[in-house]
Amino acid sequence: MRYIYSTLGKLSSEQLGMILPHEHVFVDLRTPDKPGYGQADTASVLALMVPQIEAIQALGVTALVECSTGGVGRRADLDLAVSLATNFPIVVPTGNYREPWIPAWVYSADEDELFNWMLAELTTEIEQTGFRAGWIKLSAGDDGITPLEARILRSATRAAVETDALIGSHTIRGSVVMDQLDIVEAQGGSPERFLSIHTQAEPDFALHRAIAARGAWIEYDNVGAVPVAESADLILRALDAGLGEQLLISHDRGWYDPALPNGGVPKPYTVVSTELIPLLRARGVPEDTILQLFHRNPFKAFSRH
Repeated sequence: MRYIYSTLGKLSSEQLGMILPHEHVFVDLRTPDKPGYGQADTASVLALMVPQIEAIQALGVTALVECSTGGVGRRADLDLAVSLATNFPIVVPTGNYREPWIPAWVYSADEDELFNWMLAELTTEIEQTGFRAGWIKLSAGDDGITPLEARILRSATRAAVETDALIGSHTIRGSVVMDQLDIVEAQGGSPERFLSIHTQAEPDFALHRAIAARGAWIEYDNVGAVPVAESADLILRALDAGLGEQLLISHDRGWYDPALPNGGVPKPYTVVSTELIPLLRARGVPEDTILQLFHRNPFKAFSRH
């Protein structure tokens, strides 16, 4: 059996339906050395984010993947609070972002320390929350992976091999993703357990195909940030190219931002359900393909033994 590990425990495919694979409940894009970084009042976060979760629950969404990782304000305790207030599972990552969004301790940590930390969060619990990390989130610089980012990736690959967890990386350029896959394979990892986040940002569609040809997942996660017809066009192009079994789709929306008054104004997670899926149906995408893209693929990507 495979399960998704969430704030509400491990869940089987029978317990889940539609999953949004790239969203944010809480993010702080200031670097970790800034005063007030990652700080917020729980009640304020609940007031802002509970209605956002309730809106997608009403549309039939059954889980959301939190993509805020170490260095960009991951607050597993706040994810848990929102989850418990709505009885809605949130899948939270271990891992670290890219430079300069790196917590101070990571700079001096060796590969074994990083590996052991990620492994513990994947197999025991995140901090003192009582739930396990569901996956590993990291990143690489737009101009190439730095030595520190490579160290994090090597450690993440070891943790992924140990647990079958997915590694997802915010990597804008497809050529850098290919370099990351080289590192994964050199560490004995499988590209099939690697997700190229923000694949739509790579303008060369041949690289979308090349990444998928190596076995990795690709993700189009800017739904709502661009015209929905533009998202549909790209999805249909990927389906025509035979990439449907490796494609994830989401918004990259939310979220409570502690750098803004009262957390800012969240962008809803509803566009996929209310606009994109109806448009895909209208353009002839079969219902089974809809289920594959929004139900089966996210579960397969984020689930593990």
